[in-house]
Amino acid sequence: MKKSFSSILVLLLVAVFAFFAIASSSESGDKEDEKPYATVAENTDSFNENVNDSDSEKKTEVKLNETIEQKNARESAESYLRYSSFSREGLIEQLEYEGYSNDSAVYAVDVLKIDWNEQAYKNAESYLEYSAFSYEGLVKQLEFEGFTNEQAVYGVNKCNVDWNEQAAKSAKSYLEYSSFSRESLIDQLEFEGFTYEQAVYGVEANGY
Repeated sequence: MKKSFSSILVLLLVAVFAFFAIASSSESGDKEDEKPYATVAENTDSFNENVNDSDSEKKTEVKLNETIEQKNARESAESYLRYSSFSREGLIEQLEYEGYSNDSAVYAVDVLKIDWNEQAYKNAESYLEYSAFSYEGLVKQLEFEGFTNEQAVYGVNKCNVDWNEQAAKSAKSYLEYSSFSRESLIDQLEFEGFTYEQAVYGVEANGY
């Protein structure tokens, strides 16, 4: 009877050890099954980091593609535009006058994406602060500065100008430095681009 009980005990112990061995093997298998998913996640993070790094490198490359002279020319153009107004042609010529090559000057002006219509308007306003112009005369002056006819017309049209008053100021300026008959002064104002009606108003405003 004792021998039979011992045999049973041995069998039970074997069964218990077998159970733990199977359980341990199962847990190990589960961990191994989980490992590929962790690797995929790690690889995904690594991929995202590589993509971000790649984008960053591209942005850096774009900046590095700007030569030192192009960078300085661009900064010079920005500086000029903070204090004055220019046509595209005028700003390129100004940068070339400063010693920049034509290629760098053109690059600097074009990369800034400037509204040339607004530059023409600012230029027209600036001229009107210091001198008198007819409509036609101011358009021609802006074209002389390098603006296209369309840009010049836009700039002048945007100004709120009393052309009769401009004719009066122009007539006064002429009379301060020279002598004119009434008719010759009217002719001079018409030569400056004022209409006959504007010229007559300007002359009469000065007591002629």
